[in-house]
Amino acid sequence: MTHQFDSTVLREYDIRGIIGETLGADDARAIGRGFATLLRRAGGSKVAVGYDGRVSSPMLEHALIEGLTASGCDVVTIGLGATPMLYYAEASSEDVDGGIQITGSHNPANYNGFKMVFQGRPFFGADIQKLGEMAATGDWDEGAGSVESREILSEYVERLLMGLGDVDPAALADLKVGWDAGNGAAGPALEMLAAKLPGEHHLLFTDVDGTFPNHHPDPTVEANLADLRTLVAEKNLDFGVAFDGDGDRIGAIDGEGRVVWGDQLLMIYAEDALKNRQGATVIADVKASRALFDHVARCGGNPLMWKTGHSLIKSKMKETGAPLAGEMSGHVFFADDYYGYDDALYAGVRLIAASARLGRSVTDLRGGMPAMVNTPELRFQVDESRKFAAIREVEERLAGSDADVDGTDGVRVSTPDGWWLLRASNTQDVLVARAESDSEEGLARLMAQIDEQLSLSGLERGESVGH
Repeated sequence: MTHQFDSTVLREYDIRGIIGETLGADDARAIGRGFATLLRRAGGSKVAVGYDGRVSSPMLEHALIEGLTASGCDVVTIGLGATPMLYYAEASSEDVDGGIQITGSHNPANYNGFKMVFQGRPFFGADIQKLGEMAATGDWDEGAGSVESREILSEYVERLLMGLGDVDPAALADLKVGWDAGNGAAGPALEMLAAKLPGEHHLLFTDVDGTFPNHHPDPTVEANLADLRTLVAEKNLDFGVAFDGDGDRIGAIDGEGRVVWGDQLLMIYAEDALKNRQGATVIADVKASRALFDHVARCGGNPLMWKTGHSLIKSKMKETGAPLAGEMSGHVFFADDYYGYDDALYAGVRLIAASARLGRSVTDLRGGMPAMVNTPELRFQVDESRKFAAIREVEERLAGSDADVDGTDGVRVSTPDGWWLLRASNTQDVLVARAESDSEEGLARLMAQIDEQLSLSGLERGESVGH
């Protein structure tokens, strides 16, 4: 028995494909066989499995479990839920050694995929490629694992509530928050959570529907926050929180309808967390605003710029002992009083707690942030064979100049106008660009530098493409 995966499916941080075209039941079965074999060879024996609300998820779950048990792993099924609920099941259960969530995350409805955790660490990069190598040669152990179901939702919600920490619930009696689950997998947990939180909570689209009938569940795209913005305005709420399709990325708007972007949320969380942890490291990806790194330093923290990608950030957190990390894309990781994984529901609770402890509303905190002029994340198609080479060419040209370059992940160049970034995506045939200044004129000069470097490598910024 061997299996060949489509060349586009085994990616850097997860496994992802189009149902019926590049991903199906045979792939899920092979993933189960490979993952179970690796886990057993590492001394583990039990895997938690969860799935999101996509139409194809139950079919993939069935095949994945067949593969896991056929290679001798026992399976704990936790059913439909957010990805962080699966992470919670893996992190909090002493008898569970690994976890797999079936999810298409924020991708279109016809996509699906797998996010994995292996003995408490993210399973990505070379780990995922290894599954492909094992499938190609049929290097799988044989066995007969068992399957049991576990109800984890209520326990998970109780753990989320602990995110309020030492905040007196009575102090939150007048709080009014809007929540948008976007018909994603976080809906049931959100309903249960909101019923137990102090204050007044208004919920949108908590019924799980894998066709996403109201709007696409990606809270980093401003257009997807329109319903939440209307709700906050009509009900005069303090702020609003939105989730992506599998509940591991957060989006937010303040009481005036302004977006609180990923790096701006991290500024709030950092200010709160660093009050009792002076000198602690706070990690953000290379796309984050300079205002964030400056703010962390001002609050007594040690800001660290790191590579984009939730698995890479989680690994760096473990290495540095950082209590907090985040990405522009809305992944926020708490390891101070939590498990160090990205959980948008927990991040929503922590936003309530941070605002209360800092004694300032989310609107006030957002209003106090420096007004930077920046581009969104500009993503444009570049042939797979050229994308990394082009970045190397830019690096080499700049090495011969007096430019202030950070090469952590691509090229991030600081100038008196601000900074600009060019990096190759690890998951798509695209280059990513971003620039930030304190003036429109400065931003135009930064964009001209990006275009000049692209032109020198025979490229140009084309139409921006999605994730």
